[in-house]
Amino acid sequence: MNVAVIGASDKPERFSYQALALLKQKGHKVFPVHQRLKTIEGMAVYPSIKDIPEAIDTVSMYVAADISTGIAADILGKKPKRIIFNPGAENPDLEQKALAQGVITINDCTLVMLRTSTF
Repeated sequence: MNVAVIGASDKPERFSYQALALLKQKGHKVFPVHQRLKTIEGMAVYPSIKDIPEAIDTVSMYVAADISTGIAADILGKKPKRIIFNPGAENPDLEQKALAQGVITINDCTLVMLRTSTF
């Protein structure tokens, strides 16, 4: 599964960094997204989800609503099958827009989902 992690971090204590590592470990193809970082643990980091050259199945959100609102068109333009809003990244407006386009939305923790085989 192709997974975009928006708000990816290069800091090991951050949940978005831990999600990248666990997603890779579980065999998913991971695409970190962050405006200022170039690489994380040897993975290329994309400045925007629209720059990812492959289709995205799942978007895992680790940014606040004010940020995700600003990039909502890019996220929805990528036509993901689902968006996971991790704790602190909830965005009801983006969720409604996604649902209107047939995108599944989940308010949950990617790490917990991976560890409990519900991802």
